[in-house]
Amino acid sequence: MKTVLIVEDSETCAETLQIALEAIPDLKTMVLRNPCAAMTALRNADNDIAALVTDLHLPEHDGFELIRQIRAERGFEQLPVLLISGDSDPRLPQRALAHGANAFFSKPYSPAAVRRKLEQLLC
Repeated sequence: MKTVLIVEDSETCAETLQIALEAIPDLKTMVLRNPCAAMTALRNADNDIAALVTDLHLPEHDGFELIRQIRAERGFEQLPVLLISGDSDPRLPQRALAHGANAFFSKPYSPAAVRRKLEQLLC
């Protein structure tokens, strides 16, 4: 079974993503509220993280910094990463991809669209 790590400090957003993503067969989710906990979970070999979905604005540091840390970590250079943000900056999708995200979704987003993109990335 594959695990998708959701890094989201909003409980409502995390639950919405969890419901949408757990509709994918043989997939479970792990929800964490901050980037430091996410890095600890990624480094724990028992977790077998297959992908990460993160919000841009998080406690401690932002999603861009989390992606930078993940990409610098040996073994996670190709980990599928989806970034979500409520910011209205029209340059954000390009910035997300430049920082190493595989996809960007603006809030409000379609949970089904996030699920479809994740399914594509996991195939």
